[in-house]
Amino acid sequence: MSRLRRICVYCGSSSGSDPIHRAAAHGLGAFLAQSGIGLVYGGGNVGLMGALADGALSQKGEVVGVIPRSLMEKELGHGGVTELHVVGSMHERKQLMVDLSDGFIALPGGFGTLDELFETLTWLQLSFHDKPVGILNVGGFFDGLIDFITHMSQSGFLKPEHAACVLVENESAALLARMEAFRPPELGKWIEKLVAGER
Repeated sequence: MSRLRRICVYCGSSSGSDPIHRAAAHGLGAFLAQSGIGLVYGGGNVGLMGALADGALSQKGEVVGVIPRSLMEKELGHGGVTELHVVGSMHERKQLMVDLSDGFIALPGGFGTLDELFETLTWLQLSFHDKPVGILNVGGFFDGLIDFITHMSQSGFLKPEHAACVLVENESAALLARMEAFRPPELGKWIEKLVAGER
């Protein structure tokens, strides 16, 4: 039985210009449901978010949406999900999504998707949680970002063990397997060393 009971997926409220992205979102939702894993996502009924939720629902999966009240009309809150939490702010949305989930996956998206992905990675780096964070690199969408993460590490701004916490795969099954096996390093130790004046 999976230790990942629910996975949060970050993705765009747009479908993007390449149909492969929408197909991948629908496929990931269906795959999670078939694997007996609940989906937590941004609550929308449009773009990749809508395709993701519809994919999970097509396989009778659990789908939990979290959406700020101010975006209910703009992102068209999904009326068919298992649960829809309407919260007061983006900060509340991100916190609740983390609290409800055992792991995280980023699909293609824009600023909001990257904001959610990197905040979740930062919280992992700071040992605020110990849950796996993955990127489903659909059609090479994240290639430039992955290269930049390597650049940050090589430039001395990101420790190699922290960079290695970004799990990247091109297929859902391979990514889920790596997330299942993920064990975080002692990420909080570097803060203690900094406070002590060590490097």
